[in-house]
Amino acid sequence: MAEIRIEALTKSFGDFTAVAGSNFTIRDGEFFVMLGPSGCGKTTTLRMIAGLEMPTSGRILLDGEDVTFNRASQRDIAFVFQLFALYPHMNVRQNISFPLRVQGVSRREVRARTEEVAKMLEIDNLLSRRVSGLAAGDRQRVALGRAIVRRAKAFLMDEPLGALDAEFRDRMCEELRLLHDRIGATTVYVTHDQIEAMAMADRICVMNKGEVLQIGVPMEVYERPATRFVAGFIGSPSMNFLPAQGGFQAGATAIRVNGASLAMPQAREGLAATDAVLGARPEHITIADEGPLRGRVFAVEYMGARQLVTVDTDAGRLRVRAPNTVRAKTGETVGLTFDAERLVVFDPVSDRAVRSALFEGDVVAEERA
Repeated sequence: MAEIRIEALTKSFGDFTAVAGSNFTIRDGEFFVMLGPSGCGKTTTLRMIAGLEMPTSGRILLDGEDVTFNRASQRDIAFVFQLFALYPHMNVRQNISFPLRVQGVSRREVRARTEEVAKMLEIDNLLSRRVSGLAAGDRQRVALGRAIVRRAKAFLMDEPLGALDAEFRDRMCEELRLLHDRIGATTVYVTHDQIEAMAMADRICVMNKGEVLQIGVPMEVYERPATRFVAGFIGSPSMNFLPAQGGFQAGATAIRVNGASLAMPQAREGLAATDAVLGARPEHITIADEGPLRGRVFAVEYMGARQLVTVDTDAGRLRVRAPNTVRAKTGETVGLTFDAERLVVFDPVSDRAVRSALFEGDVVAEERA
């Protein structure tokens, strides 16, 4: 078992709070991704789990054991850094086997486990090569191999693909996920790249300004964002936001935008404010001859089978993901319709999503700070 439990975890540096009372559980064997912009607290949280940073308050439990103030060497956790942290004077075999040799493992077992891991990572043909002469992708595999060979309870990865170019990064995303499925170890992965997170995670933990905003499987985080920040951070392009007017009460099934009434999932709670913010993903808006909103096409971006159409309306600029069969020309006026079952309403004061029929039966923000 390698369950990691975080309880009221806080880290402050003087007057600055980097992590503010986080509470969540990373399940045994899970690929758990911590996602957020630079400075949100995700790396600080990872370093506290690893024992490289001591918390100001709170607890960290590994398999039920309180390891909050244990040294990194006492936690049986392997760490993979962004910049590889390999020994340039050693060859691949020596780098991978280093943790085992430090532990005093027998030569026969060191050799067997090193070659097993190298074969798994498809670098067994490079064992005698110096790491300084390897391509970035191969150096990253060596770094992964050095972590895997220990057979630790959990693997912690701090933006391990950040130094790779786009082509290598896409390939390594696939390989990391396949590797995780093969070894079944608990993995905690930190990134600011939402594409990496969506591609690999069993669950995603979205953080901002030291707080955990939402934890859920990729589809939940994308389709049912808990806050406006999550909605804007996840998705490429991100969710469209429109100012909505009029009183908003529990049971409402429509909302007014720029004088037009748009159908939406039935609200389960009301708002104290008279205004609201309506969120719509680009693929949940359709270009039509007629529609409750009209606007002028500002730009059209061809993307193969799809196109991204930017439309200026009186309620604001919207981005629409449409099939390439839809004809939209720059400067022409078009109508816009909305998928009523997929719209999200946000409280303009708290920025949190209003509970509606869309959210029923899910676990949005199941564990929050």
